[in-house]
Amino acid sequence: MRAGRGDSARPGRFSDIHARFIVEERVVPARTERGLYAWGAGLVGVGATSFFVILADVLRRGRTEGEVSSVDRPYARLMESIRSPRLTKIMIFLAVFFGPVMLPIVIVAVVVSWSLFARHAWRPLLLAGGMGAGVVIVRSVSRLVGRRRPPTDAMLYGTDASPSFPSGHVMGASDFALLIAYLVFSRREKPAVAAAGYAAAGGVIAATAVSRLYLGYHWLSDALASISLSLFVLGGVILVDTKRTVRSAFQR
Repeated sequence: MRAGRGDSARPGRFSDIHARFIVEERVVPARTERGLYAWGAGLVGVGATSFFVILADVLRRGRTEGEVSSVDRPYARLMESIRSPRLTKIMIFLAVFFGPVMLPIVIVAVVVSWSLFARHAWRPLLLAGGMGAGVVIVRSVSRLVGRRRPPTDAMLYGTDASPSFPSGHVMGASDFALLIAYLVFSRREKPAVAAAGYAAAGGVIAATAVSRLYLGYHWLSDALASISLSLFVLGGVILVDTKRTVRSAFQR
């Protein structure tokens, strides 16, 4: 009897692992399922198209400090004109929080905590996968393009000679904010709650982008390219999540 119980318990453990980390299903109307696929594909298309339009402009004008997009210098001058000691402290805080040291710590804390306390670990794992994909994309593109940053005398928090295009800070913040908004609020039935979540994500993205321009580390086109890539990543995550978890009512 003991052997029998042990034999039956072993596959049960594997089933529990699979159910916790892989399986998460939600039943929605067929129209909602089609809408999720449409949104995912649309974001992939919009993100990729806008990124390549910006990239083409950057490459056409060259990669040096003196050859930038027509929208870059006016915004750089605008940011320099509004600088103040108090505002600089706020912008530095944003840069540090969404930088390469603090943001990974925040992401790991969120993923681990969410995985421990959630019924299923699918969404935190999807968050980790989406963030990882964003890191690979931004580093690969920055090395291939090799664009120079704005002049070092305009930088307010030390010098940085790494490639400028796209902005790793902005893409990290954008990926995190957008993926959290989707993975948390896509399961909510009230559109107003979801809208508030995405609005908050937009505020985080805007604040991070402004901080990088204000501190003199990026051109506007760097930030816009990062946001475009984040839309691409978000669309991909929506497609994967929909394919794996969504079941329309008539399929049950």
